[in-house]
Amino acid sequence: MGQSVSRDDFMWTYTEQPHLDRRTAIVKAHPEIKQLFGIDASFKYVVLAMVFFQVFMCWLLQDADWTLICLEAYLCGGVINHAMTLAIHDISHNTVYGNKYPLANRFFGMVANLPIGVPISVSFKKYHVEHHRYLGKFSCEDGLDTDIPTELEAQLFTTPIRKFLWLLLQPLFYAFRPLVIYKKAPTDLEIVNAAIQIAFDVFVLHMFGFRSLIYLILGTLIAMGVHPSAGHFISEHYVFKENQETYSYYGPWNLCTFNVGYHVEHHDFPYIPGRNLPKVAEIAPEFYQGLHVHTSWTKVLFDFVWSPNMGPYMRLKRKASVPQTFKARHALNEYYQALLQHTGFNDLMRYARHWLDLRNNKKHVE
Repeated sequence: MGQSVSRDDFMWTYTEQPHLDRRTAIVKAHPEIKQLFGIDASFKYVVLAMVFFQVFMCWLLQDADWTLICLEAYLCGGVINHAMTLAIHDISHNTVYGNKYPLANRFFGMVANLPIGVPISVSFKKYHVEHHRYLGKFSCEDGLDTDIPTELEAQLFTTPIRKFLWLLLQPLFYAFRPLVIYKKAPTDLEIVNAAIQIAFDVFVLHMFGFRSLIYLILGTLIAMGVHPSAGHFISEHYVFKENQETYSYYGPWNLCTFNVGYHVEHHDFPYIPGRNLPKVAEIAPEFYQGLHVHTSWTKVLFDFVWSPNMGPYMRLKRKASVPQTFKARHALNEYYQALLQHTGFNDLMRYARHWLDLRNNKKHVE
């Protein structure tokens, strides 16, 4: 079984996250950093090309044997689908159409979601905002940052074999953890996201068959588990150096993950698109010198499994300062109202209510 982890609690801190202060200091010292803000004009074309490539792969693999499908899911489809989850991450920061057009960004996120096989785009956005705003914040039972493992996960996955199993099941924990620690009401866009995704899955099933759909979904599950590209799940916020909460990775996987490895820079400036993140440390190198960095996600995964110092408990936590929010914000509500008004439906309903009132009053008089 191997040696069990040495910790029995999370690492509690009583200071605020460092990213806001560093952002303020960098902007003051290097105001030219603002030139990196905005959208990445080429980003949407890369995402669309990846979507069409996965459809092409579905066509190629429709009659393939299961061995080839599994290999392609790990070596090809999984890499692309994992990159798609990170494209969705960038899209959640409105880097496609900018902050003025949030709804356009949400719908493009649904397009990027298509090859993944399961609807995640809108739900990810809903919780990822909290991850940035309330990094590490937790109460005794409930959390604002759903990126942090639950107490049960931390207590259960303590040996190398169990930690390997935890990595293998990572996509399931990321999917269901919010339902345990931070329940939010579903939104209208989540329903739209699910409907569009189901329609695409039915299209793949009808046009290419069951094997192609399995290729897409299996690639998503495999590449979010024990896969080099999934190393960022551990490298980003698990504590490898005392009192350092966020870590960057500078290695070749950034080329196909939209620079998600530049994670310190990303938390400092969430609205700088991934393409421009390497320029942050070039402009303000003095703010990033001395920080521990990773150069291999594979090594990160290896160290996490085999080191008794590493495990789900190796995360910084801070007390939550605000309560959880359970209400759902329905982004399409104003469009519903405008449609009802434009089609005269509201006038029809008012007329119907008026007619019913007159009828009831007449019966009352009689």
